[in-house]
Amino acid sequence: MKKVLVPFMLIVACSWFVSCEVDDDSPNFYFTALKTVEADVPESFEYGKTYDIEVTYQRPNACTFFEGFDVTNTAETGRDIFVVGSVLTDEDRICTEAVEEVVATLKFNVIYTKDYTFRFYAGDDAEGNATYLEYTIPVAEGEQTN
Repeated sequence: MKKVLVPFMLIVACSWFVSCEVDDDSPNFYFTALKTVEADVPESFEYGKTYDIEVTYQRPNACTFFEGFDVTNTAETGRDIFVVGSVLTDEDRICTEAVEEVVATLKFNVIYTKDYTFRFYAGDDAEGNATYLEYTIPVAEGEQTN
């Protein structure tokens, strides 16, 4: 009986895998940079501390979702910051075109004693060049070891 049952179960198990479809279509989303409206940065940093920086960005429609931040070092204490969104491209999804301002929190560790310069991506100008909101935040004097 076992000799008949084992091959039968093996055939049934294989038929389950054969009947599974793998969707080879392209992804149903893409990533995009979202426009920053403002950033609530402190007046100064303290060396060695971590700060929560509230970033207000524009969500252009109901098919765009916040994914995180892309922070690029442009100098020792220079940072270009992009709000990253994913845009769903499902054909049957209805995307309302209402622009909404949303706040996300960027955690930032102060690891240098020099002033920091943040440039938040704010969209493109008429010529297609990136524009930025720029903030310079000094690091407060005090007991610092670097």
